[in-house]
Amino acid sequence: MISTALGRGLRKRCPHCGEGPLFSGWSQFERCSVCGLVFTRNPGDTWAFIIVGDQLPIGVMIVLIYFGVVRSYPVLGLTMVVVLLALLVWTAPNRWGASISLHLLVASVLARPGGSYPAAPCDPPNGTLGGSTF
Repeated sequence: MISTALGRGLRKRCPHCGEGPLFSGWSQFERCSVCGLVFTRNPGDTWAFIIVGDQLPIGVMIVLIYFGVVRSYPVLGLTMVVVLLALLVWTAPNRWGASISLHLLVASVLARPGGSYPAAPCDPPNGTLGGSTF
């Protein structure tokens, strides 16, 4: 279940169906175009996964490179920082997709006894929440 969520998130696909895209360029879609899953019903909820799972490890890597390499080997250290920053920008949507998928997976585990994505993942057409989990 976790590997499926991570795989779909890293491929920038819907965590529920694996078909619909999460992003258009750098912009995130509101819902899946295939199954209708609302990706961020409460936009602030996903930030915890992005900060803990993405931003903190990045900060630790930059600090380790700066204090471990830059002081002893300035050219090598600065090269490593530039390469790391380029990789971070290039892979940002993939990492954000994984964060969104893990957030939805955890939300489904906490909300449903079986821990799977809901059978009806989208809001009803009239915009009410009507008992859907996400």
